[in-house]
Amino acid sequence: MKCNITNKNVEEIMSFGKMPIANGFLNEKDKSSEYFYEMTVGLSPDLGLFQLTNFPKVEMMFHDKYPFFTNSSSYMRNHFKKYAEWISKEFIENNSDKIIEIGCNDGTMLENFKNNKIESLGIDPSGNVAKIAKDKGLNIINSFFSENLTYSLNQFKSKTKVICAANVICHIPDLNDLIKGIDKLLSKKGVFIFEEPYLGSMINNVSYDQIYDEHIYIFSAISVEKVFSLYGFELIDIYPQITHGGSMRYVLARKNEYSKSPKVNKILGEELKKGFLDIDLYMRFKLNCLRSKERLNDLIDLSLKKNQRIGGYAATSKSTTILNFCSINSNKIDCIYDTTPEKIGKLSPGSHIPVIDSEEFKINPPDTCLLFGWNHKNEILEKEKNFASNGGKWISHIENFI
Repeated sequence: MKCNITNKNVEEIMSFGKMPIANGFLNEKDKSSEYFYEMTVGLSPDLGLFQLTNFPKVEMMFHDKYPFFTNSSSYMRNHFKKYAEWISKEFIENNSDKIIEIGCNDGTMLENFKNNKIESLGIDPSGNVAKIAKDKGLNIINSFFSENLTYSLNQFKSKTKVICAANVICHIPDLNDLIKGIDKLLSKKGVFIFEEPYLGSMINNVSYDQIYDEHIYIFSAISVEKVFSLYGFELIDIYPQITHGGSMRYVLARKNEYSKSPKVNKILGEELKKGFLDIDLYMRFKLNCLRSKERLNDLIDLSLKKNQRIGGYAATSKSTTILNFCSINSNKIDCIYDTTPEKIGKLSPGSHIPVIDSEEFKINPPDTCLLFGWNHKNEILEKEKNFASNGGKWISHIENFI
């Protein structure tokens, strides 16, 4: 499937090879029919938009068995509680203001607004997580967000003070349709707030695992400003976040409705200076990705030569990119430890490494462990502090991260 964006001029940067569905953990019997696609990335120079140049149909990624639950991380629960409190403090003036969350997952953030008696609506295409949110008593629509959907939302049309999202907007292929839908729902002084993994952090960390089928775009301030300005919106504020190894929260409103924070021009200027619109920056990123791949395989091979047992920790979407790009399979890694019931007992996408209960990590730990959930490093290392103290070694595809 191709991106549906305003600017079709995309310069290809690199291919990560054949990739399966990142969250497509599978049973043994399904190995022979597993779906793969060529995962390539490119840059739209006019918009500064870093993106997948092709990807699977969204229905293959978001469905009734979507194996990711926001509530599973205590760190993220706390993050979204603070996110909701910040929105309420900065933008909600009274209980008549309405709020919509796009991609609400299991309702972890949205329930904070329910507690404050603010009229809210959550929209999510994955039936299983949407049901969990509904069971919390939240107002939920199980659907993909689109301009067409807004025609059925009369009570929110032109009356919504805040539309928010977190780690979701990068999933939506058609940014044109997204912004048209937002425009129909927001009130005159309404704001659109979303946060996503930040392109600058990905480049600095060489965290290429941020790139997978669900992450159709990796945004920068430049790309957000340029894309939304085509529809009469402007970036009025921006807040760096530490989540996901470095994210950015963007606040957008209709042009000339709010004063613009000085932070916006500061960060836009920094991005221009660093070459975010120049293809050379991304070609250097490509070389760094290849070097990272070589380094990780060297670390694994060194452990294997010492007859050490290697495991992986956290069966994340990101792990799919690492394992398949680096050609690491069950011949090198025995298993991946995880807490998600929907993944335990299955095989990792493409690499077919068994996923087992993380409780086994305490009982029979490996000698070396590849930390896939590096963006939750502090939470995981605190939980598994006995591993290192007993001689276990953590490794990561990100240099000097462990």
